[in-house]
Amino acid sequence: MNLAVLTSIAAAGFAVAFVHVILPTHWLPFVLVGREQKWSTGKTLGVTALAGVGHVAVTVIIGAIVVAVGMVAAPHLESYFQWVVAAVLVALGLYYLLRESHQHPEKPRRYLSDRAAIAGLILLLAMSPCEAFIGVYIVAIEHGWLGFTLLSVVLLAATASGMMLFTGLMLAGAKLVNLDALQQRESTILGWALILMALVVIVFET
Repeated sequence: MNLAVLTSIAAAGFAVAFVHVILPTHWLPFVLVGREQKWSTGKTLGVTALAGVGHVAVTVIIGAIVVAVGMVAAPHLESYFQWVVAAVLVALGLYYLLRESHQHPEKPRRYLSDRAAIAGLILLLAMSPCEAFIGVYIVAIEHGWLGFTLLSVVLLAATASGMMLFTGLMLAGAKLVNLDALQQRESTILGWALILMALVVIVFET
């Protein structure tokens, strides 16, 4: 196992996951619903963390399926498997580079109870896994379940830190000067990150 390559992939995975949570859907609804429900800062951050765990869990389940299928297919593809992985990463990267960004946060609905509000926020993220990170999991196929576990920890760390950071800053009334620019460039950043990972696979593992 090439630890240098795995470390590079883990670092790139952290960047992909962190950039993904810049999207307002990962923190703004929690701020708005928290204010509507008269929640304390602690409770709002707690619900944010809970929803983040659900978001990560769904992504990890999908990633586990991808890795399991890939590990079965890898022996049959032999020396061509790295090129298949690289091709998938490039395709995902181009998808992000070419797609139009129409992601706008919707105004949260009014909830009758805290339970309904919490359930709604958790489902909001659970039903929209981090599809960009699935490309990162594809790279983990070459590193088996150890690579998958490392990337899952990276995904949890990046998602949790990003969601808590942006939610906390918004609750504190901080002005995120560069956040709009980062949101507009999210697809571009994710696209190039996936393409760079494909180059790492080609250079170091073929």
